[in-house]
Amino acid sequence: MERDVAPGVARPHLARRLAQRRGVRQFVKFGIVGASGFVVNLVVFSVLQAATPRDLQAAHYTLNFSISFLSGGVSNYFLNRAWTFRSSAHPVRQGMQFLAVSGAALLVGLGVSHLVVPYLGPGHKTWFVGNVSGIVVNFFVNKYWTFREPA
Repeated sequence: MERDVAPGVARPHLARRLAQRRGVRQFVKFGIVGASGFVVNLVVFSVLQAATPRDLQAAHYTLNFSISFLSGGVSNYFLNRAWTFRSSAHPVRQGMQFLAVSGAALLVGLGVSHLVVPYLGPGHKTWFVGNVSGIVVNFFVNKYWTFREPA
């Protein structure tokens, strides 16, 4: 049996080895930031839905979803820039890239929402499914395009 550590030295646990990988740490941080943006998104969506008369909620769903989604996105941009990716790139250029990725993720979320709204209704269940649909794509596009380090 091959050993990659000296005799008597404990092997690092898988969790510790994964935590030491930069991409894994970034994904976890991205998830934490995403969760905070998700809460912002949920609060804004809930307020907008509560302010929309029940008989108009279906007609206003796309607007309410879009406003709440982009509100969470703005929060996520600043936290990801400062904490997840520790970026020092030009903030306006990077913000525009992040906005473009958020716009694409918004389109994915709206597309999925429109597919499931007949089954779940124009409320929080559809909102949840629509939001979850773009998380992985959002992470990878932002990591490798918006927040990529200069070569």
